[in-house]
Amino acid sequence: MTEIREPHSVLPAAGLHGQGLSLRAWDPKSEADVDAWLRGHSDPEFLRWNTPLWDITDAEGARKALRTKTAQAAAGTAAAFCVTDAEDGTVLGQIGLNSIDPVQSVANVGYWVLPEARGRRVATRSLLLLTRWAFDELDLHRLELGHAVGHEASCRIAEHCGFRYEGTLRGAMWEAGRRDAHRHGRLATDVEPEIETPW
Repeated sequence: MTEIREPHSVLPAAGLHGQGLSLRAWDPKSEADVDAWLRGHSDPEFLRWNTPLWDITDAEGARKALRTKTAQAAAGTAAAFCVTDAEDGTVLGQIGLNSIDPVQSVANVGYWVLPEARGRRVATRSLLLLTRWAFDELDLHRLELGHAVGHEASCRIAEHCGFRYEGTLRGAMWEAGRRDAHRHGRLATDVEPEIETPW
């Protein structure tokens, strides 16, 4: 019989560290975090491939979104991490798990990188770090990653990190007119991909 787990915060107090990165919880009280979240969600490249559930156009909207992420982590339904440089703490982007289902042992992965941090394999490195934590510490069996059809960079990142392409989901992305999405998946039992370092 499947064990039913009580809701609890899934974010590790000490954060995640490795691959030259530190992943920590977002802080709604931090002006730097609020600014980074606002810039990430108003970036034209982000908006080209994503349709946020709500528009984030100012600091208050960004702060509200971060409070929501904090509440979701406390409930155990999501885990949003601020991706920072391990040496100087510079905010580089976001990665997280959404729709965490401990009964089915599955979650969805999402990420974005700030414009000034692109070209440094931040998404690849943070995805490797998050994936290992999700399998080892959250005891999840399957992670799913979806991206808009045509977003080749995201497709490459997924495949480099061992997320196999599993098909095209028609009209799966929420937006005006809908959009098709590629679905990638990785299992805890899959072989760990070999990624060259240093970064």
